[in-house]
Amino acid sequence: MDNYRFSGGTAVVTGAASGIGEHLAHGLAARGSDLVLLDRDADRLKSVADAIGRRHPGVTVDSIVADLSDVSGIPALVAEVLSAHERITLLVNNAGVALGGQFDQVSAEEFDWVMDVNFRAPVALTRLLLPRLLESPGSHVVNVSSLFGLIAPPGQAAYSSSKFALRGFSEALRHELAPRGVGVTTVHPGGIRTRIAESARVGSGVPAAEVSQGKEGFAKLLTYPAGKAAEKILAGVEKRRPRVLIAFSAIAPDLLARLFPTRYMAVLNVLRPSAARNASSG
Repeated sequence: MDNYRFSGGTAVVTGAASGIGEHLAHGLAARGSDLVLLDRDADRLKSVADAIGRRHPGVTVDSIVADLSDVSGIPALVAEVLSAHERITLLVNNAGVALGGQFDQVSAEEFDWVMDVNFRAPVALTRLLLPRLLESPGSHVVNVSSLFGLIAPPGQAAYSSSKFALRGFSEALRHELAPRGVGVTTVHPGGIRTRIAESARVGSGVPAAEVSQGKEGFAKLLTYPAGKAAEKILAGVEKRRPRVLIAFSAIAPDLLARLFPTRYMAVLNVLRPSAARNASSG
């Protein structure tokens, strides 16, 4: 496929009120894309939309407050989008939530919440927007997986399940859609500095003494700038790259998982001090 053309297209971006999604929205507007921005945080979403409108007055910015954990509400959400935008050329499934805790420390409801936001919502959005994307050959889909869609450490059973599922869905979708003129990019960010540590939940069965310690440790891993991550993603979209790995903290574990598919955690535990020093590079 030829390079993706941002100018003149309309991009739907989920999780657009902060972090990578916010920077993607600004980057897309700067490249001439009209925007449909989705997020559950109404105040932050309005702030992002207003800032883009001031900076890029020639770009149309539509913001919709939506909670993607309510998968049953997605058909109505998409109907609203399609009624206002005839041509959709880019879907960025960026919204995601985190949940810490080993499998037996996480309730079925908590597990399903992660799967709903991180996997079922992107699948539903893709299914419902795909006919419109196919009407514009050269369109593109971006699914933001994770480092934990490459490796599955202890304490991340729910999160890794959702991100591995999104990775598998994306790869199959890419093979199916390429002959039909639609590209697919899967993104695997490492420790990106976003609000995900603040909004992360902890399984109801995790001992209270471990909760704050776990969140603090998680936050320390988030060092890579979200703006820089967004630029890498947009460069990958333009070049139709099938995968974009962001930061050394994603690149190194990916290599180890390929070399040691059943023993990568043991190797990572040995290398962790040096890996931590390099987490913000790449």
